[in-house]
Amino acid sequence: MRLILLGGPGSGKGTQAQRLRDRYQLPTIAVGDILRDAIAAHTFLGMKAKPYVEKGDLVPDEFMIQFMRMRLLQPDTNNGWILEGYPRTAFQAEELNFLLEDFRQQLDWAIYLKLDEAVMVERSLARSRLDDTQDIIERRLKRFQQRTLPILEYYEPRQKLLTINAALTPEQVEAEILEKLS
Repeated sequence: MRLILLGGPGSGKGTQAQRLRDRYQLPTIAVGDILRDAIAAHTFLGMKAKPYVEKGDLVPDEFMIQFMRMRLLQPDTNNGWILEGYPRTAFQAEELNFLLEDFRQQLDWAIYLKLDEAVMVERSLARSRLDDTQDIIERRLKRFQQRTLPILEYYEPRQKLLTINAALTPEQVEAEILEKLS
């Protein structure tokens, strides 16, 4: 199974990725973790991404596509995966589709965790991460609205989009996802 979790900051992508990973025994590919690890390791791509991450901006498509190609080439992804936080633009979604064609794979579902903006801000601030300041969260929300929401228009006509009410408890969100996946 190959799944994408989409949603704004604080929508529960990480929580649901862990739950789905445990249920289906699939690797979770969290873009935030990939970026943080690459920056900490001072890799070439990590250093290219660092200024964008520090400002709360989206890392340019050409770098993100390289990160994802490298990750999806690793053997643990052969039987499926869960992407959390990628793609973040319609262009990345299209490039991911081309990449999957190259790998002779296909996406099963893009799962959109829909949540009101005020709740996204509240949840993001409650996480207390270094990169979860009010200014950075507001920038992420703006970018989410401008760039990520068009991804829904990419997957919906392809009948690959499941929309989930992310305002529910994590258990209820998981139950709704599992019901729609079955």
